Amino acid sequence: VKHYKENHPQFWEDIYLEDDAGWDLGESTLVFDKISDALPLGKVCIIGCGRGYDAVMFAQKGFEVTAIDFAPSAISTLQSLASGAGVMINIVETDIFLLTSQFSCEFDYVIEQTCFCAINPSRREEYEQLVKTIIKPNGKLIGLWFPLDKPMDDGGPPWGTTISEVKSIFYDGWKIEKEEFPELSISPRKNREKLIIFKRC
Repeated sequence: VKHYKENHPQFWEDIYLEDDAGWDLGESTLVFDKISDALPLGKVCIIGCGRGYDAVMFAQKGFEVTAIDFAPSAISTLQSLASGAGVMINIVETDIFLLTSQFSCEFDYVIEQTCFCAINPSRREEYEQLVKTIIKPNGKLIGLWFPLDKPMDDGGPPWGTTISEVKSIFYDGWKIEKEEFPELSISPRKNREKLIIFKRC
C-alpha cells in the first residue's frame, strides 16, 4: 500500500487535536437514528467511527455495537461517551483494513459515513472487500455517500465520489435495497449526500 497521508493515524489525530474535524456533527446522525428504529436488533459495525455519537445511539437502542477508528483522541472521546451513557460498545483502535483478519461474517449491519471519502480513492475496491468480508450474508451496508458535489481533481480528503462510482464498486454480490436523498440530511449536506442501503447477497 502506498504511503498516502490519510493511511496514517497521526494525520487524523492532528485534525482532532486542532479541533478541525469538519465531519464531526457533535451528535448522532438523524438519518441513522430514524433508520435504526425500523431495523431488527443485531450486530452493528461502524467503521471510521470518529468520536462515536452514532455508536452510542445504536447501543442505547439495544444493538450490539463494534466501533472502529485509529485516531486515539476519537477513541478516547468515545470511551468517555459510552461510559457516560452507560452502554457497552466494543471499541477497537485499529486501521479498518486490518479488520478482515479479526472479523469474518460477523455483522448484520455496517454503517458508512465519511469513511469512504476519507480513504484514498485507490483503496475503494479494498474497502468494498473489507465490508464484504466482515458482513453476514443478507447483511446490510447502510451508507450516507458523500461528498457528491466534489470533483476528484480537487483532491482530498475528503475525496469526492459519484453515485455511479459507488454503485460500480458495490455491484458484485450486492443489491440495492433503498436509495434516496434523505429529508433528514443536515443542511450543509443536503443533496450532497445520498442514502444507499446495499444488501449482501
